[in-house]
Amino acid sequence: MEQNNFIEVTTERLTLRKLKQSDWSVISYLRSDKGVNEFVKRPSAESKEKALEFISKINSGIKNQNLYYWAITEKNKDLMIGSICLWNFSEDKKTTEVGYDLSPDYQGKGIMTESLKGILKFGFKNLKITAIEAYTHAKNESSKKLLINNGFTLVEGKKDEQNLNNVIYEIKKL
Repeated sequence: MEQNNFIEVTTERLTLRKLKQSDWSVISYLRSDKGVNEFVKRPSAESKEKALEFISKINSGIKNQNLYYWAITEKNKDLMIGSICLWNFSEDKKTTEVGYDLSPDYQGKGIMTESLKGILKFGFKNLKITAIEAYTHAKNESSKKLLINNGFTLVEGKKDEQNLNNVIYEIKKL
């Protein structure tokens, strides 16, 4: 996928668009807020500089076809309210991992469910992925509920060596 051929995904209420430098303050918040990151181990982006570095890294990964990353926005609004990505592809590009986060102001409104459904469809149809995994903290009940409600099942016995508190869910193309 070329950077200028970025594929936007739209759903009934949302536009999943390319990440822009002007999103730096939302990236900084989502990657640094203690509540948002309660169950996530990842580098923070507490400064504008770190947020812009993250955006540059993401856009480079998109250009190099290593990942797909979307800023979640409400239709006809440009404000980023969360993100969703497909990354950590297997060597044969048949399996990938989904990751997501959402501003607490927008949680509990079905936004992540709608985003996830759009990305699952994109992954299975456009990318010909056969399985999508999700790594989530064992105590993150909201994330586990989201995954189960969208057809993911727990992968028994599989461990996340980077974070032993995580459990792994998977959905396979039907």
